[in-house]
Amino acid sequence: MDDNEMTPEQLAKAVKESIAKDLGAVKEIAEKALAEAKAGKDLTGDLKEKADDALLKLNQTLDARIVELEQKAAKRPGGEPAKTKSIGEQFVEDVKVRDFLSHANPRGRIDFSTKATLTSVTTDTAGAVGDAVNQTRLPGILPLAQRRMTVRDLLSQGQMDGNTLEYVKETGFTNNAGMVAEGAAKPSSDIKFDLVATSARVIAHWMKASRIVLSDIAQLRSIIDQRLLYGLAYKEEEQLLNGDGTGQNLLGIIPQATAYSAAFTPSAATAIDTMRLAMLQAALAEYPATGHVMHPTDWARIELTKDSQGRYIIGVPQGTVAPTLWGLPVVTTQSIAVDKFLTGAFKLGAQIFDRWAARVEVATENEDDFIKNLVTVLAEERVALAVYRPEAFIYGDLGFVV
Repeated sequence: MDDNEMTPEQLAKAVKESIAKDLGAVKEIAEKALAEAKAGKDLTGDLKEKADDALLKLNQTLDARIVELEQKAAKRPGGEPAKTKSIGEQFVEDVKVRDFLSHANPRGRIDFSTKATLTSVTTDTAGAVGDAVNQTRLPGILPLAQRRMTVRDLLSQGQMDGNTLEYVKETGFTNNAGMVAEGAAKPSSDIKFDLVATSARVIAHWMKASRIVLSDIAQLRSIIDQRLLYGLAYKEEEQLLNGDGTGQNLLGIIPQATAYSAAFTPSAATAIDTMRLAMLQAALAEYPATGHVMHPTDWARIELTKDSQGRYIIGVPQGTVAPTLWGLPVVTTQSIAVDKFLTGAFKLGAQIFDRWAARVEVATENEDDFIKNLVTVLAEERVALAVYRPEAFIYGDLGFVV
């Protein structure tokens, strides 16, 4: 039978017989050489040559047969990868079984044994060792992406007592100052004031957690605290810009800002021109601007603005300079709508007051938490916003969206 037609078991048997034959020849030569050595005779050249040939032949046979066995185990005839055979297939292909069944009238018994293939299966089956495989888990918890809050940084910071913040605002000034002749009456001017009151508003949220899991996962507590505080800052930035003042909402800067009105219209105007004219409008109101706020999409459009030769006007692809426009910092936030901008004197025109600084508290005060080993994790802050001079803030369209 050709080697390619043999099963791995038949090939293994043939290899064993071939090696035994070659090994017998080597053994015969070795015994003859040992007998001559005991008799005090030197080994003849012919005997040495026969021993070398027998050993060489044995090594060649071993190498060739090992390669055949490896190829036979790895592939089936036709080059297809070998598949794991069922117990039934292994039974009918077994050499002893086939010899036994080849008799016309088989009598007696035959032993057949098989070993299960070890696999990574985790179910209760033969050869399943998956439960013994160690899994790789990276340490820590990968948090979700977080927006960087920046509008608060533009404003003046303050503290307050009580729930109500009151301040006196100058609402009018009639300037009649003039040149006075000797002995003439001097002109009088008028000034008006108004008392403005605003209330501190609470921003808060909470979540439940098991005391057991907080004790067993040390990092979880810090993740919860940080995520809750982030939620406060997220809502705060939205309120500082867009709060409509109804209910428990702050009255934000944008609803109080002055509408953009250009002092003149430049030729071939761009969004960059619009921002410069907004600065001019604030300056004419006696409140020179200190910063710009816009959506990240709009800042990207401005940075990608090119001249007629394809050179960037604002953007520096290789640079790491902080965003600035006309010498003022640009704050990008998704809390402002696309194609809108807010330019103003943030330090002079508005101030944020903290009645309660942002904090996180843990409690088991209610009965349900106590008997179920739960805790309530609460984050809250209480803030008020004072917009002293609405004319210090200019709000308008950039002109990207028609």
